[in-house]
Amino acid sequence: MAVRTVIKMGTPSLLERSEPVDRFNTPELHALIADLFDTMHAYSGVGIAAPQIGVNLQVVIFGFDASDRYPDAAPVPRTILINPVITPLDDVQEDGWEGCLSVPGLRGEVPRYTRIRYQGFDPEGNVIDRIAEGFHARVVQHECDHLWGVLYPQRIKDMTRFGYVDVLFPGREDKDD
Repeated sequence: MAVRTVIKMGTPSLLERSEPVDRFNTPELHALIADLFDTMHAYSGVGIAAPQIGVNLQVVIFGFDASDRYPDAAPVPRTILINPVITPLDDVQEDGWEGCLSVPGLRGEVPRYTRIRYQGFDPEGNVIDRIAEGFHARVVQHECDHLWGVLYPQRIKDMTRFGYVDVLFPGREDKDD
């Protein structure tokens, strides 16, 4: 459909809680999802949330077979997740580097649960109920944070582990993150 502008950190709407979707399988919802995929691919992202393109709804998409931005990451199944609920399956967390299309050029080390259950709906209103671990779990948590008005820098525990990609990782520059 269309590549949309990604809203950047500092925009007040990125800190708001999103509204749940109350109507499934509508032309408007399908158009939003198409725009999210077009935008995610145009920016070489691994996921994106509706608030990042200025839509205050609980819709996230994620998934890839391989990622230039995260070359060591295992594939994550292509998913459209609406009105998500995340439940950690234990207390184990792991620090990992994250970037964000709304925080371009920066990376930070963020603690995330290593194993989660995520539940929600697909665009037709069918239930999604999955277990995820590793990078898959990290991506789900990162994208769903956008729905609750949280950006990854707010979760960083050690600000010495936050900075520009070209400074933290010399020789590597991510064009769009």
